[in-house]
Amino acid sequence: MKIETFFDLIEWSRTLHETLANCLSHCAALHDDEQAALLLDYLASHEIDMMNMVAGFERQADPKAARTYVYDYVGHDPIAAHLVCDDHYAKLNAEAISAEVFAFHEEIISLYRSLIGKAEIPEALELVQWLLDMEEHETKRLVRQVERMKDL
Repeated sequence: MKIETFFDLIEWSRTLHETLANCLSHCAALHDDEQAALLLDYLASHEIDMMNMVAGFERQADPKAARTYVYDYVGHDPIAAHLVCDDHYAKLNAEAISAEVFAFHEEIISLYRSLIGKAEIPEALELVQWLLDMEEHETKRLVRQVERMKDL
């Protein structure tokens, strides 16, 4: 997806979470290890929640901010991970699955942080800050929940 405006960025983020959720869910059904399959199901449900949160930003975004161009600030495809589900997660253990999903979220957080300093209008800054706050909060929550699952 080509990202030219903040609206495109939001749509791209929503699509990434949706695609990852679908892939994780698909791989859960294929995984031989029950613990890893349960983790994949949990992660998929969390990605669906995040997708819905991002979709809320699409509906609530200030039109002025949503139409602001970000083309000069991000590459055409800033994060290309997880766009094709090739049963990759069905081959990983729970530790590796967690590490990859957490790294995926850290990439998104890093992108949002870089955009914070580049937003030229207050409405765009506020929008990126909302996205960053949500992504950081949900990633921290996800890490805590996965750690609790390990303790069981």
